[in-house]
Amino acid sequence: MPRGAGQLDRRITIQRYTSTQDSFGGDVQTWTNLTTISAARMDVNDSERLAAEQVNSSLMSRFKVRSSITTRSITPSDRISYDGGIWDIHGIKETKEGRKRFLEITAAAQSD
Repeated sequence: MPRGAGQLDRRITIQRYTSTQDSFGGDVQTWTNLTTISAARMDVNDSERLAAEQVNSSLMSRFKVRSSITTRSITPSDRISYDGGIWDIHGIKETKEGRKRFLEITAAAQSD
């Protein structure tokens, strides 16, 4: 994984699922942008994918982002919009590069 903030060379948007009511009282379900942030991306290698039993046609990557109040609120029910695709979040953890400095988000996008 790249070190330091200088390697955060991608822009990702974290989206959060929201449910509201329309004027008729019906449920309107949408994804809203929570934040757009800089990130580093590292694809998970094949042996890691097999160990995680990810054998379908998807691409799994780790996105490293700066830790902040907003990024620490990210959960697996959120998703990432990146490079024209949607990535489902599978996990979030702190990195070993200093306490609460960076977070690592593991996410998968379905291949077309």
